[in-house]
Amino acid sequence: MQVLKMLMMTVLTILTLSVFAQDSTNQKAKPHRQQSGKNMYSCPMHPDVTSSKPGKCPKCGMKLVKSRNEHTKIYSCPMHPEVTSSKPGKCPKCDMILKEKKEDSPNK
Repeated sequence: MQVLKMLMMTVLTILTLSVFAQDSTNQKAKPHRQQSGKNMYSCPMHPDVTSSKPGKCPKCGMKLVKSRNEHTKIYSCPMHPEVTSSKPGKCPKCDMILKEKKEDSPNK
């Protein structure tokens, strides 16, 4: 009976740590996610890093600059929506082809 309790506690601990590890990974990916808005900012060195607010690139620390074209095409991975790029290509996580994001038309 003592062995069964220890085994159950070990399994519970491993599952709990797995859930928290996945949650923190998703938290880190959120700044890279493309957000809709009129003013978009991107990194001059990493065009796949975009934001709706000014700030710094999480990859290199450079200042994000305002995008010249508000209607820039954004490509994202169907399996990893946090992976975005301004150019077509492949997802660095799973090698799937990036698909163009469909954005809602702005209200006039």
